[in-house]
Amino acid sequence: MNRFPRLAVSLLLLVAAASVAHAAAPAGHRFITQGKGKLVVVAADGRFERELKWGGIHDIHVLRDDDGTPRSVLLQQGPAKVAEVDLASGEIVWSYDSATQNGNAGRKVEVHAFQPLADGKLMIAESGAARIIEIDRAGKLLHEVKLKVEHPHPHTDTRLVRKLASGNYLVCHEGDGAVREYSPAGDVVWEYRVPLFDRDPQGGHGPEAWGNKCFAAVRLPSGNTLLSTGNGHGALEVTPAGEIVWQLKQDDLPNIRLAWVTTLEVLPSGNYVLGNCHAGPGQPVLVEIEPKTKRVVWQYPGFDQLGNAVSNSQLLDAGKTLR
Repeated sequence: MNRFPRLAVSLLLLVAAASVAHAAAPAGHRFITQGKGKLVVVAADGRFERELKWGGIHDIHVLRDDDGTPRSVLLQQGPAKVAEVDLASGEIVWSYDSATQNGNAGRKVEVHAFQPLADGKLMIAESGAARIIEIDRAGKLLHEVKLKVEHPHPHTDTRLVRKLASGNYLVCHEGDGAVREYSPAGDVVWEYRVPLFDRDPQGGHGPEAWGNKCFAAVRLPSGNTLLSTGNGHGALEVTPAGEIVWQLKQDDLPNIRLAWVTTLEVLPSGNYVLGNCHAGPGQPVLVEIEPKTKRVVWQYPGFDQLGNAVSNSQLLDAGKTLR
C-alpha cells in the first residue's frame, strides 16, 4: 500500500491548521516610544512607521484630533524642556523651558513628568525646583504646588506625576521611594512608602539591582493605586490603607525577567502594559499581562532596535487608557 498520498494529505492538514492558528493569534500593538536616539511609531507588526531623531525621555503624551487621529506628541527635549512635535512633519510646534522660565533661571531643574490639561493648559513637575506648575500655552504661570521632598535632587525628586480627576496630584518621588497625593493647596493627603521587602538596596540599573525607586502610579476606578516599583522589578496594587492586594514580582512571568519597571498603562480590557527598562538582550521592553492570571498577552522584544533604555511609551490603538 502506498502511504505517501496519505502522508501528503496529513502534512497539508497540519499546514492549514498552523495557518489558521497563526491567523487567529492576537496582533501586536501600535505604539509610540523612544530609544537609541530616535522617537518611533511602531506598527502592530513591529515595523517602524515613523522615525525622528530624538534624545532620551521619561514621559510622553499623544495629542489627538477630534476624530481620535494622533496629531502631535508632547515629550521632553533635553533635561528641562517640554516640546510638542507634529507627527506628520516632525517639526517642533511649541515648547516650554523649565530651566529658565517662571522663576527657575540659575536653578538646576530637570523635568521628568508633564500632562496635557483642558483648554490647552499643561501641568509640569519640576525636579530641583520641587514643585508642580500649571501653565497656559503662552507660558503664563497659572498655579503652583510645592512638593515635600526628603532627599532632594534634580534628577530624583519626581518621576511620573498625574493630575487626578479630583484635582489632586499623584506624585512618584523616586528618591524618597514614595508615592504622595497632594491637594491643589499642596497638602499631602495620602502617602505610600514603597517597601524594600526586607532586602538591602543594591545599586545599578539592570535586573541585578534592587530598590524602591517608583516610576509610575495610576489611580484605579476602585480607588486603589497601581504603581511600578522601578528597580524593585515589579508592580503593586495597594488600597487607600496601604494594603498590598496584588503584586507582580521579577520572575512571575514565564521566560521574562523584569528589570527597571517604568510605564504603566491600564487598557479598557483591564490588562496592564508595563515598561521593562534596562532588562538587557533577549528581554522585552514592553509587556502586556492579564493581571488576575499574570498571563502574558503580548510583548515587544525591541532591544535590538531600540536599545536598553526604553523608559516610556504610549499605545496608539487601545482607545482611552489609564496611565
